[in-house]
Amino acid sequence: MAQKFMSIGLAVRCCVALGMVVSSGSALADPNVATVESPGKVLSVSVLVAPDGRLSYKIDRKGEPVIAPSRLGFVLASEKPLDSGFALERNVVTDHDDTWEQPWGERRYVRNHYRQMRVDVKKNDGRRLAIVFRVFDDGVGFRYEFPKQANNRAVHIADELTEFVVARPATAWWQQAGEVWALEYPIQKSPLREVGMANTPMTVKMDNGTHIAFHEAALVDYASMWLRRVEGQRLRAHLTPSATGAPVVRSGAFTTPWRTMQIADNAAGLYMSDLVLNLNEPNKLGDVSWVKPSKYVGVWWDMHLETKSWANGPKLGATTEYTKRYIDFAAKNGFRGVLVEGWNPGWDSDWAGNGADMDFTKSNPRFDLPALAAYGKERGVHIIGHHETGGNIAHYEKQLDAALKLYARNGVDSIKTGYVTDGGAAQFMGKNGKIHFGYTDSQEGVRHYQKVIEEAARYKIAINTHEPVKDTGLRRTYPNWISREGARGVEYNAWGEPPNTVDHEANIVFTRMLSGPLDYTPGILSLEGKGKKPFNSTQAKQLANFVLIYSPVVMAADLIEHYERYPAAFKFIQDVPTDWQDTRVIHGEVGEYATIARKDRKSDAWYVGSVTDGNARTLDMPLSFLDQGKTYVAEIYRDGDDADYRSEKRFSLAVEKRNVTSGDTLKLKLAPGGGQAIRLVPVK
Repeated sequence: MAQKFMSIGLAVRCCVALGMVVSSGSALADPNVATVESPGKVLSVSVLVAPDGRLSYKIDRKGEPVIAPSRLGFVLASEKPLDSGFALERNVVTDHDDTWEQPWGERRYVRNHYRQMRVDVKKNDGRRLAIVFRVFDDGVGFRYEFPKQANNRAVHIADELTEFVVARPATAWWQQAGEVWALEYPIQKSPLREVGMANTPMTVKMDNGTHIAFHEAALVDYASMWLRRVEGQRLRAHLTPSATGAPVVRSGAFTTPWRTMQIADNAAGLYMSDLVLNLNEPNKLGDVSWVKPSKYVGVWWDMHLETKSWANGPKLGATTEYTKRYIDFAAKNGFRGVLVEGWNPGWDSDWAGNGADMDFTKSNPRFDLPALAAYGKERGVHIIGHHETGGNIAHYEKQLDAALKLYARNGVDSIKTGYVTDGGAAQFMGKNGKIHFGYTDSQEGVRHYQKVIEEAARYKIAINTHEPVKDTGLRRTYPNWISREGARGVEYNAWGEPPNTVDHEANIVFTRMLSGPLDYTPGILSLEGKGKKPFNSTQAKQLANFVLIYSPVVMAADLIEHYERYPAAFKFIQDVPTDWQDTRVIHGEVGEYATIARKDRKSDAWYVGSVTDGNARTLDMPLSFLDQGKTYVAEIYRDGDDADYRSEKRFSLAVEKRNVTSGDTLKLKLAPGGGQAIRLVPVK
């Protein structure tokens, strides 16, 4: 049937607000406090009004403080701050519980169970504001709602006063914000008291073991939120600056993005939360059966190895002949698509950070797009488009509609977009018709990324954004936003200056991946970058990453000759799907190890990926997620007994089979820098 991103009758418990409690400030037991508990009474949120009318909130978990009293409010460029002089006018609590179906994802059905508290406040000068909290058992989201302003004047938000005061001493895993490489810095580990300006998601672990992930949801027409440590463990929202004035300018009634905190006993609990996704609006596109999760190969890794080039010349990769080789390989081995970078004019110039010479409406002379699209169609293979803007958003938007039409005519139903430029150096067209520079995660950057998604949807094209604005769950609203980068990808292993650290995957699972799908380009079986320089992985870890690092579209990124050289390992890459019925995090610690099991949406098979840092580990993995009463064949791809990422033994791979049931426990033996991949298929 056509899959639709919508609430469904199956397992619906409550699709309308039930048990509504409405009370005015004068009727409250304490007119300066409004409190709500999560459905299972795990979390409690209180909004507090101080004697001077300052607003704050606090969060308790199982009776213990998690977020100490933290300020709420705004600094405005258009008028006096919304920071004090407030009185609580009304407090409305509602319950919500339903289950909705994803068209693709880490799990097919998502339960959305929360208690909502809307707090309406009035300032002593007559201005009003509402703060809406949605409290789940596994976290909290809140946002501000601005009413339409008098005389329909615009609101100019200079910054938020929103704070997050972590109640107990904590360790943080984070990456810096506002810097040159945007979202592509390594994850740092430090005491929370030593964090600087941080991007989100940022994960912290308090000294009692409780984990919190700070992020945002439904980032629409607003500046992205960074986190600035003010003092001690007091964090404050910091809006990405604008080059043209206040970071956010909005007219009429509007809401901010949700400020989110996923809260769990452990790292695995953070990953299992659907809070960010649930805080987004349902699908606006209708039938999205044209969005196709799949694996693909590409003319890509050889550019990073410098054996091919994006620019014209003897090493040009994007040629008709070379692309046909990849189409034939894809057809033979079950890949739906072939990505080709460098296919269009503009790569001969200094394109990174410039992009002014890029032409997205025609091919280079050695690349015949219509002929290749037809050649692929005959073999069941689709060309995957590529639009590298060099961060020149103004130039790209001029060609966007014509570029999408070109691809649509040739059956290209998925595009990888790119914005390679330094932080703060993207080019935008101002209202005055002049170019100015700014951040891609500024309000105008956020508007641009959404414009591309909405325009692509008109042509039934999915978008995989590289150098993106961070994921905030908008794939629920726009299911054609199928993946994005927004992290240090595998190309850093090609460059080797330096390659990704050995704990990289174990870090990003519980940080970056809490925001959504990551196009990580796994599967480099050669384990070498340019100049044959090795990087920090075993072959088994490369296989495990196909399960561990979730994306509905996945490029098996290595060269054809390397896959032909290692057929045993390549077999797992051929078999593993990219769309899942269910997902379970078996265990993990941030930056140390992670094990995830996923069930194929199109069969009863399960797949497991487990990775470690530089330490060898033996982990018990109960198979209780399997169906009871069934026997499964476990196809195990593990590190060899002598495997070690620091030597030639990184290629040591053992492939084994054994029968298992849901009552069994497997021992996962992970070498230093290693991993394990498992396919579990029911015995017929």
